Amino acid sequence: MLQVAVFGATGRMGQALLRLIAQADDLELAGAVTEAGDSALGQDACQAAGLPACGMVLTDNPGQALDGADVAIDFTLPAAASANAAACTAARVPLVMGTTGLDEGGEVALQSASGQIPVLYGRNMSLGVNLLTELVRLAAGALGEEYDIEILEAHHRQKLDAPSGTALQLGEAAAEGRRRSMDEVAVYARHGQTGAREPGSIGFASLRGGSLAGDHSVLLAADEEVIQLSHHAVNRDVFARGALQAARWLVGQGPGLYGMREVLGLAD
Repeated sequence: MLQVAVFGATGRMGQALLRLIAQADDLELAGAVTEAGDSALGQDACQAAGLPACGMVLTDNPGQALDGADVAIDFTLPAAASANAAACTAARVPLVMGTTGLDEGGEVALQSASGQIPVLYGRNMSLGVNLLTELVRLAAGALGEEYDIEILEAHHRQKLDAPSGTALQLGEAAAEGRRRSMDEVAVYARHGQTGAREPGSIGFASLRGGSLAGDHSVLLAADEEVIQLSHHAVNRDVFARGALQAARWLVGQGPGLYGMREVLGLAD
């Protein structure tokens, strides 16, 4: 049985992970971490998620949760990323990082940890979204700049970052397909008299409302036709399921920084 520690166990993604781990034949919960001050601290992690008791108590001590773990999955807040990566490094436990909106410090922490343990960072853990990313890269490279690229994303009202990490991932793939850098071509906002669209730019639009789990569309619009590549997440289980697939793959890999392309067998 693969022993999985979950960081952010009382959050929406954490609870989805606990549910899927309980349903899996090859997975077992090794530890469950929540933030200090959480009212659920000390409770059975599974019961707190509305599941039958599993005997694993919620803790705010990452080291305790990692004791005996084969792999850890992190869906917390960006501010916790560096500390969680350091705890996994100290415990020599591979880390799947699914938290989005990491700042430069968080990304540097993952890079540093990857020198000693295997780290997999995915701004979207859905297998479908990561396949979509490859399709966007291919389409952008095959079609010239007469096809304008616009990326639209929609998420729940509580999401903290915009554009979403997934939208940025799609934009980076499109820019890479055209051998450009995102810094050169990204347009994150339009307001007022913006003038005509800059040829070759990649535009982003973000919508927030309700409980949307995540919708992403990439439009490649020319004068005679429009190509639309899109993904709709029905619920958050799709991200948790992908993270668990990534965790299965990551165990046994050597130190390094990996992505979902490797999990899908799409890496060069």
